[in-house]
Amino acid sequence: MSKEAKNTYEDIINMEHPTSKRHPRMTVYNRAAQFSPFAALTGHEEALKETARITDNKIELDENVKRELDYKLQQILNKNDSIQNVQITYFKKDENKEGGAYLNICSKIKKIDEYKKTVEFTDGKEIFIDDIISIEEETK
Repeated sequence: MSKEAKNTYEDIINMEHPTSKRHPRMTVYNRAAQFSPFAALTGHEEALKETARITDNKIELDENVKRELDYKLQQILNKNDSIQNVQITYFKKDENKEGGAYLNICSKIKKIDEYKKTVEFTDGKEIFIDDIISIEEETK
């Protein structure tokens, strides 16, 4: 650096920082907010995450498996007092996109409604019989 360039700021280098009498100093938080990223498309990031979320396709069971599941449900109905809990794997349709997820429930069956084709549990949950893919019972 030349001596001329070094001396350029000597007249102001030791001066006090100017402070406005009309405007209060901005906090560090507010100054940083000026430089935060701007999302021109609100909801775009959430839409991308939703699109990237993976769902399962529903498995179509053959007639033999359906008959076996119906038989197990009938057995559970016939000996309802001796069954402590039933573990059922079922398909739950996704509300936002095509497909869904397979979930497990382990609870005691309250009733099987053949008219609505649902299984109601003692904890209040209700699932459709057509969505069930497996049933395992736990006896006392």
